[in-house]
Amino acid sequence: MADIPVRQPRRMPWRTLAGLLPAVLVAVWVVLHRSLMSSGLHDLVTAEPGWLLAALAATGLGWVANAVARQGTVLEPLPPARLLATQFAATAAGQLAPAGLGASAVNLRFLRVNGLPLARSTAALALYSLAESGCRVGLLLVLLAAYPHALHTGGLLPGGTGLLLMGLLALAVVLAAVLALAFLHRLRRALADFLLAALYDARLLHARPARAAALWGGSLAFPLLQAASMAAVALALRMPVPAVHVALAYLAASCLAVLVPTPGGLGSVDAALTVALVAAGSPTATAASAVLGFRLVTVWLPLLPAALTLIALIRARVI
Repeated sequence: MADIPVRQPRRMPWRTLAGLLPAVLVAVWVVLHRSLMSSGLHDLVTAEPGWLLAALAATGLGWVANAVARQGTVLEPLPPARLLATQFAATAAGQLAPAGLGASAVNLRFLRVNGLPLARSTAALALYSLAESGCRVGLLLVLLAAYPHALHTGGLLPGGTGLLLMGLLALAVVLAAVLALAFLHRLRRALADFLLAALYDARLLHARPARAAALWGGSLAFPLLQAASMAAVALALRMPVPAVHVALAYLAASCLAVLVPTPGGLGSVDAALTVALVAAGSPTATAASAVLGFRLVTVWLPLLPAALTLIALIRARVI
């Protein structure tokens, strides 16, 4: 008697579902924020198209800067085209989780697929975050020193209140971290081991000038290009504020908004940036339009192609 073939249960196509998830989430996000998108588009209809193209160009160069900085976090050469595509795809992933967790997950997966162990991959992500954050704060401090009254218009931030507030918030974060490490012994030991491994990798990277230049050059260029994009949008809307003051307002807002993590910085960055632009001398309505325009250029327009790129990379097993 012939054996009756047993039907094997169909395996759940997890990779296919994972590839479709970004598109579904992006569609939901667009529907929920359709009024904001409509308002931003309406205000940008009369804007200067040349400056909007400059903002788009600065945004595109930001992905290149990101790719260069990511390569600077590891000794092994990464495939350049796939690395750049991953940074573009991370634009969509970054809108789905707070504090940049979506973009970090995409980059972590990319490093793992390219053969890096988990410990070294996470160390590379930490090194990038440290370098990019340090360069962002450093740029802000340099501009505040060069233009100490840029955010004092109208008495909104009198004297050194802005710097004092940033210092107090940073101190609070440091104290919270110290207290957590003091009471969580296991976490302290795990973090100490991780930091030792990360410092060892960082020392090896800085022994190679090309890698160090890529890490710090890309980390410095990325916030500069973001600030330039914001300034270009302000110029497109004819905002009566010097471009360098707009750039300073963006850097201040992005640094402060880190303390209130939201998916893609949505809400926290927008509110902080609107306040900073008003403090720099912009009318409130123009500041709101500029923030919407900045979101349109840096997030909404690239969102669908970035999500499609993310799907393609998942299906091709690049991430």
